[in-house]
Amino acid sequence: MMIRQGGVGDVGAVLSMFDGAVEFLVSRGRTGQWGDRPFTGDARRTEQVRGWAEGGGMRIAEVGGEAAGCVVVGPAHAYVPPAVEPELYVQALVIDRRFAGRGVGRALLDWAAEEAGRRGVGLVRVDCYAGGDGRLVGYYEQCGFTRVGPFSVGEWPGMVLERRL
Repeated sequence: MMIRQGGVGDVGAVLSMFDGAVEFLVSRGRTGQWGDRPFTGDARRTEQVRGWAEGGGMRIAEVGGEAAGCVVVGPAHAYVPPAVEPELYVQALVIDRRFAGRGVGRALLDWAAEEAGRRGVGLVRVDCYAGGDGRLVGYYEQCGFTRVGPFSVGEWPGMVLERRL
């Protein structure tokens, strides 16, 4: 697996990753996280991914030359409580369903931790959907994160997690 800088040329692949994740979640009746519609064709989602690509914090994991996952780091989202110390914030993480269970997400989160270390930062934070069966929170805990606290954006329940270096 190779992790490289993402760019505007990756927007379509990243949107497709989100489309696959939404399709998978919908097939299991879990629409609370990202809804039930593809990201591809949604102007707001396309602009969001393009902004990540242009912002410099996007990394793409490749397996066998194919885009297998994406992580985006940058400032914390405005809807989460601010950190009281310098941090690197994981703004987004998505894995192509074809590569599920192959450690792509963990590798991208480990890259984020290593990047924080290169920047002299001792804290990595992330937020995620905390509703439904709680599996996503559990995933981040398996990747070395601990719960900081819940939050809500309207009806959407979230959890902030942190990983100290």
